[in-house]
Amino acid sequence: MKELASWREEQQSAYLYRIIAEVEQVPARQKLFTRLAEAAEHQSGHWARVVRAHGGREPTHFRPPLRVHLVAWLIRRLGPVPLLQVLAAMKVRGLSVYNQPSYGHPQPTAADGLEPRHQRLVGNGSLRAAVFGINDGLVSNTSLIMGVSGAAVSAHVALLTGVAGLLAGAASMAAGEYVSMRSQREMFEYQIGLEKEELEAYPEEEAEELALIYEARGLDADEARRMGEVMLRDPAHALDTLAREELGLNPDDLGSPITAAVASFAAFALGAVLPLAPFAFTVTLGGRLSATAVLAAAGLFGIGAVTSLFTGRSALWSGARMLMIGAVAGAGTYLIGRAFGAAG
Repeated sequence: MKELASWREEQQSAYLYRIIAEVEQVPARQKLFTRLAEAAEHQSGHWARVVRAHGGREPTHFRPPLRVHLVAWLIRRLGPVPLLQVLAAMKVRGLSVYNQPSYGHPQPTAADGLEPRHQRLVGNGSLRAAVFGINDGLVSNTSLIMGVSGAAVSAHVALLTGVAGLLAGAASMAAGEYVSMRSQREMFEYQIGLEKEELEAYPEEEAEELALIYEARGLDADEARRMGEVMLRDPAHALDTLAREELGLNPDDLGSPITAAVASFAAFALGAVLPLAPFAFTVTLGGRLSATAVLAAAGLFGIGAVTSLFTGRSALWSGARMLMIGAVAGAGTYLIGRAFGAAG
């Protein structure tokens, strides 16, 4: 029964709210999550009455499942901030208080919280993600080619290995990006759907929750309540506001997983093709390896210099550091390949 599931979700939210309030050090946030727990328990009462009205047995006792106990354990040891994505997926609201206040300011994007190598290749941060995607392809494929070449294989085998590394690495990046973004999108859509149902079921309670969040951010209680009521007068605007303020999500930032996967594939492949280029115009394996090393070194230095745009460090220092890291990786795999080749 859907209503019974809604009752369990509200009880689950109340349980986690109290855990967050227990570990929260900021009084305003502690008060917010305590009151959100009370609101969730009140809303669970609504669903309990609906269950009874439909002829079901009214639920009275909630036993948190194992995964809720696990999340509660993690909250107590890590705090809520590292678990924001997990908590949002478990219907915990008010998480936007851990982000920048949003009165007229940008909200967090869907890319926030993702692994660095799986940040969006579209939207905000696209240049940064593309640069590191290219760097991944360049370092991994150069190291792969150096490793098999160190084993004294033929140029043909080294070329095939490099092509296989390019395709496998780019496909892996694309698949990881697709799954990551698809999962993120599904979570957003599910949570926004829940907000829509709750807005239709008890709009006054949703307005009160919104007011609690604004109050926790420093607004006067009466002003916070007024803002909550005004924002919920228009259902479409209300849903957008609830998603941003209660969930810390941006409904406009649900990008395409396919676009992100294609961009990820292209970025990795662009970097991985550079160490393969010498195989098109040099004859001997030694000549190809020397040209590969030179091209890879130039590419690594250039990528390192570009990363200085994001770090604020010297372009020369950033380029030299990236070159050093790539050189260690390439030399290491070459020596390992050489050792295996000698042993064979």
